Amino acid sequence: MSLEPEINHWGTNPQDPIDAELAALESSLDTLLTRDPAYWRTGQKKDRLKRLEIIQAKHAALKLRVLAVSGDIAEETGARDVSGWMWTELLVDKKVGRSEVKLAAGLAKYELVAAGLAEGVVSPDKARVIVKALEAVEADPEASTENLVLAEKLLVEYATEMTATKLEIIGKRILAEVDPERFEAAEAKALQREEERAQRRTFFTSRANGDGTVDIHARVSNAVGHRLRTILDSLAQPRKLSAEDRGRKAPYDRLLGQAFARVIETYDVDQLPRHGGHATTVFITMSVEDLRNDLGTAALGFDGEQITAAEARRMACNADLIPVVLGTGSEILDFGRSIRLAHPVQHRALRLRDKCCQAEDCDAPAAWTEAHHLKPWSAGGRTDLANMVLLCPSDHRRIHDPNYDHERLPDGRIRFTRRV
Repeated sequence: MSLEPEINHWGTNPQDPIDAELAALESSLDTLLTRDPAYWRTGQKKDRLKRLEIIQAKHAALKLRVLAVSGDIAEETGARDVSGWMWTELLVDKKVGRSEVKLAAGLAKYELVAAGLAEGVVSPDKARVIVKALEAVEADPEASTENLVLAEKLLVEYATEMTATKLEIIGKRILAEVDPERFEAAEAKALQREEERAQRRTFFTSRANGDGTVDIHARVSNAVGHRLRTILDSLAQPRKLSAEDRGRKAPYDRLLGQAFARVIETYDVDQLPRHGGHATTVFITMSVEDLRNDLGTAALGFDGEQITAAEARRMACNADLIPVVLGTGSEILDFGRSIRLAHPVQHRALRLRDKCCQAEDCDAPAAWTEAHHLKPWSAGGRTDLANMVLLCPSDHRRIHDPNYDHERLPDGRIRFTRRV
């Protein structure tokens, strides 16, 4: 029995059932779009989102089936493939169109993946990941047809249990899953090649925005990226909790940025390479008047980049920098030394003594704090325990902020008040 609609003797079919079904689908969607989900119960939203996810997969399966047999469109239009027509007629970017055409061709080869997409148990993103993994298996000269069949079966099963990102990780080592005795050694070599390639592709660039900020763009290996994110998360979470306790909600990406800044500011400079016999340092140049003036400025490094005097004083508590204080006529009055920084032994003693951040309204643990000079080095303050107190990064920045006054309470805590 033919599934194609009958064509009358004029060569047309005024009652094409597929057109009718698409019209009914469009009508149903138009009706659904008039509904306001704000009035749906939570359980209804959850159920309908699940169903929409399945519908989306089925819609993708239908579209990809059509694309897989649409070579005639390319022939008619003179395009390399149907993506050319999609670009001119549907305004779909060529890269996106070609990706869909490639996926359609892959699904035509891998029936289990196509069936999973049509059933709605495999999303389009997961289908693309599986097809890519299977094509890699197919191209492997050591892989057999049986390996390919087992790999497809496993990946479709995994697609119902994990996200596309995790599925992609599994897909890269699927041969070791289906035949560990033969492919574990090959997987190790492939991983080594991937890590070597990652090292070659690593880079770091920075660009000043001219508004006091710098955009940073970098590419590192997965291992380094994961380690960095773990470090930043560990530093950002206490700040998040502290902000929530105070009734403030800070965007998490901002907290991660502040955590990244803290990693740079508190890095152990003794671990840095030596240049000309001296550890890498940062010079800050400022006049003696500006040093004592909350609204003064300082020059960072040797290129004239400006920061506030308050920021310079804050940095002096943590960074390995050399403050060059100038008097009249630009003569050097003070050439500070990094000995003013708290010694690691002093940090441990401060943690034992203070237990946590010493701001009155903060209880951040000592492990998340920094040492602050109560009497600033600019005013002759000494680097000894009696002149130091632990503050979390947020309160450390606040104590150097000219918009705040502070006083030390009898119990040793620091009370902040905003200047009027």
